[in-house]
Amino acid sequence: MEKATCIGNPPLALTMGCPAGIGPELVIRLFCSAGSSGSGNWVVVGDIRVLRQAAEQLGCTPTIIPWQPGMPVAEGTLPVVQVEEVRTEPIRWGQPDQRTGRMMGQAIERAVELVRDGRCSAIVTCPISKKSLQAAGYAYPGHTEMLAALTGTPKVRMMMAGPRLKVVLVTIHEPLRRVADLLTIEEIVDCIRMTRASLQHDFALARPRIAVAGLNPHGGEDGLFGDEEARLIAPAVSAFPAGEVTGPWPPDTVFHKAAAGRYDAVIAMYHDQGLIPFKLLHFQDGVNVTLGLPLVRTSVDHGTAYDIAGTNQADPASLIAALNLATTIVANRARGGAACGREC
Repeated sequence: MEKATCIGNPPLALTMGCPAGIGPELVIRLFCSAGSSGSGNWVVVGDIRVLRQAAEQLGCTPTIIPWQPGMPVAEGTLPVVQVEEVRTEPIRWGQPDQRTGRMMGQAIERAVELVRDGRCSAIVTCPISKKSLQAAGYAYPGHTEMLAALTGTPKVRMMMAGPRLKVVLVTIHEPLRRVADLLTIEEIVDCIRMTRASLQHDFALARPRIAVAGLNPHGGEDGLFGDEEARLIAPAVSAFPAGEVTGPWPPDTVFHKAAAGRYDAVIAMYHDQGLIPFKLLHFQDGVNVTLGLPLVRTSVDHGTAYDIAGTNQADPASLIAALNLATTIVANRARGGAACGREC
């Protein structure tokens, strides 16, 4: 199993996710796969008892220790920042409740504090239950909105990043019937601008190549299937230097071209337009990157998987990729971003 190669200081803050989901198993499986080197340069924000329960379930015996800001990450140990909501009884795998929601919310809040105070360098998140989060009193639709509120960020975007394809969404969790009404030139321009900035500063691409997908079949077919391409998307593309941003391209071909290396990222108009091709290529190793935050945040690209929680089937590939990408972004930002060519 590939090891998460997280180097440098301070450590990454890895939130455990929903205690009743696969997050604790992912953490333990990742740690135990790393051998004698242990966790590397990351600390878990969660609950020690839940992690020990997951370790027992997996037949792994890690040395789990409490961690306080400023402590070194000792080789061969699993350091944990304990949340306030301490679990005293065993977790019921696959059965989230209000208490697991409080633990999730507290872990996110604590991770933000650690990065804001300079004690950790980035946040990497395991999956949560939005329903349990809200039941615990956190009035946010999900992770991203909570992080935006905690950091005072007015606008964030979701990038899905993999070795072959990167996708950024103009609209995210919206019913398909609303998408066309939500699209504006300003929103598309803002999405392109944030994508370009991330590719330059986070991925060290001095001259990123961005393709913008159309909304309608065949890119509207010159207005036969819709006018959003001519009325909204083309004017947004023209706001950028010629050749740097291109489109609107027919959605049924642009992702193939990007995966083949012609583009560094694709701007998709709606959720499934971008995520279906992305997950076809990167179902196991994809990473969710939140653009616009004043801190680095990456996440696994899957959910809590309650149906397999506690069955020792969770695959940590996406978590490994998220940890590695967070480390890369932190290093690229420290070096000043776009200081190298596409080969970097």
